Amino acid sequence: MSRDRKDRARGASFLLAFLAAGTNIGASPMTRRAGLHAMPPAPPPPTVTIRSARAEDVPGIAAIYAHHVLHGTASFETEPPSAEDMARRMAALRAGDFPYLVAEEGGAVIGYAYAGLYHLRAAYRDTVENSVYLAHDAAGRGVGSMLLDALLAACVARGFRQMIALVGDSANIASIRLHERLGFRTVGTLQSVGYKHGRWLDVVLLQRELGPGDRSPPQARS
Repeated sequence: MSRDRKDRARGASFLLAFLAAGTNIGASPMTRRAGLHAMPPAPPPPTVTIRSARAEDVPGIAAIYAHHVLHGTASFETEPPSAEDMARRMAALRAGDFPYLVAEEGGAVIGYAYAGLYHLRAAYRDTVENSVYLAHDAAGRGVGSMLLDALLAACVARGFRQMIALVGDSANIASIRLHERLGFRTVGTLQSVGYKHGRWLDVVLLQRELGPGDRSPPQARS
């Protein structure tokens, strides 16, 4: 075999080994982009249940959020709130009849999602903003899609007309693709509005219509 053919054979073997190993979507933004474009989301595991959050879920929710605050850029908080703070936040949302959901597997909370008002002024009352967070070992399993899909349905049932997602860090391709798969479209980017972990961060704005959207006036909610 000629040297050129041997080099090509070694290159092909390396490529097959790389593909078999999979792509580490927790590495660089470039690597995350490549992996997410190449691989569809995994189907949700059958053992995961989506349900309304309860008070006893707060420690698990707080632990998930703390990991993202300390190690990620999805949240622009820099100090993890206590479990008591998270309980107060949940109680305020539930008092306003906003949906707050968890993904449970094996008795443990592995993700959560909720919706709240996009802005407080009265004319925004029919528009909600979502938040979706997963345990670091639950990513890539379809759990985020399950949570967001259930959250959308809950918001439609409550009569909301628009949902906004503010995705921290334009390199957070996993979150952007999740929203796009469920019908969101990117409507803008706020550039370099946050600084965390030694770099400037964008915020990507995505939007999805709920129910009839703007094709009829909103109805009063109880």
